[in-house]
Amino acid sequence: MNAPVRSQRPAVHDPRAKAEQVIRTVLAALGTHVTGDERVDLARALPTEAARLIASQIPATHRLTAARFVDEVASRTPGATPATARWDVSSVLSALPPIVGDGLVTRILAQLPTGYALLFGRADLTPAP
Repeated sequence: MNAPVRSQRPAVHDPRAKAEQVIRTVLAALGTHVTGDERVDLARALPTEAARLIASQIPATHRLTAARFVDEVASRTPGATPATARWDVSSVLSALPPIVGDGLVTRILAQLPTGYALLFGRADLTPAP
């Protein structure tokens, strides 16, 4: 009897594996930019694996603009373009408010440069400098 043929495709073609990779990449990047009580509260509100990703990151010495944050995620995601990275970041971050609460998201956004609200699925009503 013949053994079943296994696909030789790399895991990145598996939609579930790709989604998990994107979530890990975005949360790890976010974990470098959220500090203090907001970081602790965010980690507490997330499932264990996601909390570890947030909590294990070394805080960034300077905050990235939203556009540079997306670029950073793109550089960490194999095959990503700026457009796909923006989609990925927005997909992950806009899923956070129902999980962690709007109040915590508001506090996180207060820590970040303007422009991040759109990534979290909110209108960015802050005037640009």
